[in-house]
Amino acid sequence: MTQSPPPPSRRSSPPPAEREKRHTISLLVENKFGAFTRITGLFAAKGYNIDSLSVGPTEDESISRMTIVTRGDDQIIEQIIKQLNKVIDTIKVVDLTFESFVDRELVLVKVSSTAESRPEIMQIAEIFRAKVVDISPRTLTLEATGSQQKVDAIIKMLKPFAIRELARTGRVALKREFHGEV
Repeated sequence: MTQSPPPPSRRSSPPPAEREKRHTISLLVENKFGAFTRITGLFAAKGYNIDSLSVGPTEDESISRMTIVTRGDDQIIEQIIKQLNKVIDTIKVVDLTFESFVDRELVLVKVSSTAESRPEIMQIAEIFRAKVVDISPRTLTLEATGSQQKVDAIIKMLKPFAIRELARTGRVALKREFHGEV
């Protein structure tokens, strides 16, 4: 007896991983006590995860820029943006995901080093345009900046040398203003 194939299902939704997209959200907030806590508290209260967070003052000392990387489907991101706009300290919220923008991360990596391995580590640093910012008889500390993929790549290349410590910033991003051809 042969089995017939299962009946075609009604509109199947894609798996959660396919629906969720990574979003880079840029916020301008008043540089006041508690603003950071109110923003991050909103994410915690709603159960939204923050993949990356970077905060610092802008050219105007009374304003800070927050760059938040989070994941979610369109409905969740829309809800996050609405909620962020309601926070009293918020000046402006922009989802950069669908804009043209420049972003960078910074990583400091302290890696074990011997006289034999040092030239190879220095070559990796040169390829990634990283800087040696500290040196000792047993370690080298490198500083690298670039896209998330570049930072991930240098970390992967340095792993065989035994990474002792690693500090990585969150993403910082600014919207591009120029949209024409050069």
